[in-house]
Amino acid sequence: MSAVRAALRIARRTAWRSRGRSALIMVMIGLPVLVITAVLTLTETMQVSPREGLVAELGAADVRLTQVPEGTSDLRQTPNGASFSTGVHGAAVPRLGAAEVTALLGPGTRVIPFDAGVLRLGTERVDALRTDLRDPLTRGMLTLSEGRLPAAAREVAVTPALGVRPGDHLQPSGGPPLTVVGVVEHPFRPSLREVVGPDLAVAPVDELWSPHGYGTGWLADTPRPVSWADVPALNRAGLFVTSRGMLTGPAGDPVRAPGLDVQSTVGIGAMVIMVMLETVLLAGPAFAVGLRRRRRELAEIAAQGGSAWHLRLIVLADGLVLGGAAALVATALGIGAGTLGASVVARWGGQVGPPDVPWPPVLVVAALGLLTGLVAALVPAVQAARQNTATVLAGRAPAADDRPGLPLAGAVLVLAGLGATVVARRQPSSMWVLASAVPVLLGLVMVTPWLVGRTGRPAARLRLPLRVSVRDAVRHRSRTASAVAAVMAVTATVVAVGIGTYSEYMDRRDAYTSARPTGTLAIWAGDIGDTAWNGLRAEVARQLPGVPLAAGYQARNAEGRRYALRYTVRWNGIRTRRTAAIGDQDLLGLLQGRHDPRAAAALASGKAVVFDPAAVRNGRLTLRASSTGGPPRTLDVPAVVAAPADEYQGGALLPRALVEQAGFSTAERQLYAMYRLPESSTLVRDLAKVTPRVTVAFEEGYRNVPDPGLWGWLVGALVLVVGGTLAATRLASADMRPERATMSAIGAPPGTLRLVVAGQALYISGLGALMGLVAGTVTGLALTRPMTTHGAGDPATIAIPWSFVIAVVVGLPVLASAAALITRTRLPLARRLP
Repeated sequence: MSAVRAALRIARRTAWRSRGRSALIMVMIGLPVLVITAVLTLTETMQVSPREGLVAELGAADVRLTQVPEGTSDLRQTPNGASFSTGVHGAAVPRLGAAEVTALLGPGTRVIPFDAGVLRLGTERVDALRTDLRDPLTRGMLTLSEGRLPAAAREVAVTPALGVRPGDHLQPSGGPPLTVVGVVEHPFRPSLREVVGPDLAVAPVDELWSPHGYGTGWLADTPRPVSWADVPALNRAGLFVTSRGMLTGPAGDPVRAPGLDVQSTVGIGAMVIMVMLETVLLAGPAFAVGLRRRRRELAEIAAQGGSAWHLRLIVLADGLVLGGAAALVATALGIGAGTLGASVVARWGGQVGPPDVPWPPVLVVAALGLLTGLVAALVPAVQAARQNTATVLAGRAPAADDRPGLPLAGAVLVLAGLGATVVARRQPSSMWVLASAVPVLLGLVMVTPWLVGRTGRPAARLRLPLRVSVRDAVRHRSRTASAVAAVMAVTATVVAVGIGTYSEYMDRRDAYTSARPTGTLAIWAGDIGDTAWNGLRAEVARQLPGVPLAAGYQARNAEGRRYALRYTVRWNGIRTRRTAAIGDQDLLGLLQGRHDPRAAAALASGKAVVFDPAAVRNGRLTLRASSTGGPPRTLDVPAVVAAPADEYQGGALLPRALVEQAGFSTAERQLYAMYRLPESSTLVRDLAKVTPRVTVAFEEGYRNVPDPGLWGWLVGALVLVVGGTLAATRLASADMRPERATMSAIGAPPGTLRLVVAGQALYISGLGALMGLVAGTVTGLALTRPMTTHGAGDPATIAIPWSFVIAVVVGLPVLASAAALITRTRLPLARRLP
């Protein structure tokens, strides 16, 4: 029998004999493999490719045509139809009817309406589709699961997410009730809330137009496939084309993903190293305890002629067997969890396609799990080869082997990593900072055994349970150092990402800016005449009776071309381009939220009132007047700085006299009011009936919603830190059985024994958390620069989430200790000789 085969048989029998320890190792190795495999499978399953989504997009039709909003021109699609561009400055395309569309596609074409929009049901807005589901062209788009398909007027079908059944009624806002006659299911979107009917009144959604979503259009059955050669002519007619021939032909083939660049390679490499390091550190104590329990067995093999290579091979076989089994089981469970989880996640939002497993990355992850088992067993294998056979057979514990060069090498690696962090901080990508954190963590792992050894001296001042815990941890420093380093790595990663994420969140909050106060309702029109504007203003006054309205004006040149008066200012380090408003005292009062006599006097005297202090230099504001059809101009106007209504508000207000002195005419085309529209308001729809060139916007202000990602990281840290600490504590508790038996024999109560176990958990998690706090803070501060700067001269935003850091560094060790405190401490009855 070969040595390798014999070692594998021994490893298999040992794993079965110590099933608890083997299961613990497999969980530690397999958990990352399971999670990563599940995420990869879930992501791949929830991605629906254009070919897979063809039936939901086109049904049985050959082509879907979506008309661009009125006033849009210059529609241009790319050959694969994945992207497009539009303009608003050319000749606007006309609105087409079914006859014009049929003529464009050629004789023999049959088209049916396919209008996607929204429907208001009280205060709720749901998707709406106007088409006849009985037509063969829609086959496969929506599958009937209950009732029948709508056929008569005011009959509709709904998706299951709406929660209504056949026979129920829906009451649209401003329309007659609709009768639900059927329930239909989307093939890929179980969370879709949609109403479908052949004559459904779909609300106009030009502001939400998208070629694969909202819009007015048709499904067409064509005598020949619509190819890319036919698309430009259809684009010129204002039709976006989704063709079966384009999606299944050569032009519809997916673009091959580009090769990994240096930055991506470094980032993936750093993530792989971090995951493997964490797994090795978590599984290392279990292998170390297993080695101590097998020292005599290995010493007997050495006494019978086994070489150091044979001993290393036996211990490495443990890692191979347990790592391979863990990777195999975790991969199978991860694939199953990802496949089942995709359908569950899709019910909350998103889409789910056919089950799909990305085999290359999944197999790579499984191989990494196997490699992790071997690496975790590597240090115990080296220790097994170096043990003194005579000492072990005599029953004496081998002396701890300190390697004086290891802490020094670790310190050098830490210093090198810190230097790399300083350099990486100035790079535009955060991947370099994360990569530079790897040598810092590796160096700290090498320093940890030395640090654990130095903590034994202060233990003499502690109470008995803690003193026993610390001294036992120092005595078995190989086991302890691995667990401490695992907690350190998790804490450092979580603290670094927490500081970086929170700083980025605060930077986004500080970067928020608006030209209007929070709560402002803004209504403005484009190039329309005075008659249309007067009708629009009258409709606004009718819809908002008693609401004070402040007017805004457009600037036009002698030829009637509209000009925008803009200036550029830095806001939170970002160059922000603002359009100056034109108005009178009413608009000034709205923008300031109060009456400011100084600003009002300046506006009345013909000066600009500016809310961006950095934009005013020497009492002047420089504006650039630009137009789509006229030459640009530069204006230098007198200005005063005033305080706006909101903290994050900027902008400027120009008096009409100042603009007219510059050679422009002014025309009222904006209305502003401090008013929030109720959910049931039909203002947008009613104004669109007056003129489609109207825009209605409401300034919501900055929504200070806490970033949930931070607490997601805290949950992950909770699982790893508490789980890893408890696993190491259970190993230590089993390893301390002789000491605990002695303490019990001399009268120690069960509470003292539990304190000893809890002391081990507090020592491991506390020391690891303190080391991780230092390393994570350094990396987190370095991450703030690439994550929050927006160009040269922009300082980094540094914000530390104190509650999060305290929860990680203090709360997790306390929680781990509390969990260990309730650990079972009863010892098995010892057999005594008569």
